[in-house]
Amino acid sequence: MSYDHNKIAIVIGGSAGVGRAIVDTLLRDGYAVGVVARGTARLDDLARKTGVAVATADAGDAAALDAAASELVGRLGVPGVWVNCAMATSFSPFMEMSPDEFERIMRTTFLGQVNGTRAALRHMSRGRIVNIGSGLAYRSVPLQSAYCAAKHAINGFTSSVRSELIAADSKVTMSLVQLPAMNTPQFDWARSRLPMKPQPAPPIYAPQVAADAVMQAIRTGARELFVGKSVLKLIFGQFLLPDYLDKRLADDGISGQLSDQRQPGDRAGNLFEPTAYPSSAEGSFGEAQSDRAVTVDGDVARKVAFLGLPALAFVAGVLLARRR
Repeated sequence: MSYDHNKIAIVIGGSAGVGRAIVDTLLRDGYAVGVVARGTARLDDLARKTGVAVATADAGDAAALDAAASELVGRLGVPGVWVNCAMATSFSPFMEMSPDEFERIMRTTFLGQVNGTRAALRHMSRGRIVNIGSGLAYRSVPLQSAYCAAKHAINGFTSSVRSELIAADSKVTMSLVQLPAMNTPQFDWARSRLPMKPQPAPPIYAPQVAADAVMQAIRTGARELFVGKSVLKLIFGQFLLPDYLDKRLADDGISGQLSDQRQPGDRAGNLFEPTAYPSSAEGSFGEAQSDRAVTVDGDVARKVAFLGLPALAFVAGVLLARRR
């Protein structure tokens, strides 16, 4: 489905990581782009290098985000595209995290998308809202309990609001883009209590892979996109064999997040304050990343899995019967 719209986009959490890759891709596609993020230094660097409009706000602070969004709309005009991708995490066992730490991750990663969607709908009467999800929204891994909880919550929130928009005959669509492990700076700056530097659990993908999927969601208005074979395995594996995955991830889910670089297990990270880090899409695992990934429409994937397999079984049964 083609999409004719004003080429103005706002990206919440766009100063680094996946958000930065999305910003760069929107710019190459001819969009005027506004970016909201916490870190003033990175925003200034981003504005200087790319010319995007920027505003400072914590995505988890609804009032601050509303003010920043209104500032950008005043400067750029009403957006036709809005992307919510602010996130925070902690690589820590659940019982070693303080309540404040857990709540901070939920506020940034989940409520950041809630607040962003609210701000978007206050300004947009038509267009695309794209929320950034994860394969971990379907199958959690150990050592990231708050982040996984937030990604699960994003699924429920987005589905609820999407139905409300459909009921209201709104011309705003909502898409979810479910990502695999990405080579972003979060592994360099997130809070960690691990004995080794955290890494994206392989297979690892370049942030541009995520940006390309977001552009696909913008073009098509897809309800949900699954990015990478690892996401497909998590989603359908969880549906079929959740008990097996509980046990498998108790081992592989921990070791897979540990790099071979020793690091003290008390890294404070950027959870409560921005850290000094360039406005970069990629993190420090570029040598291991893949620049390509299969991206499939989630609804199509479900139909193939749950309608196609029984059909194949039926055909196989017919062929076997003919042989007898």
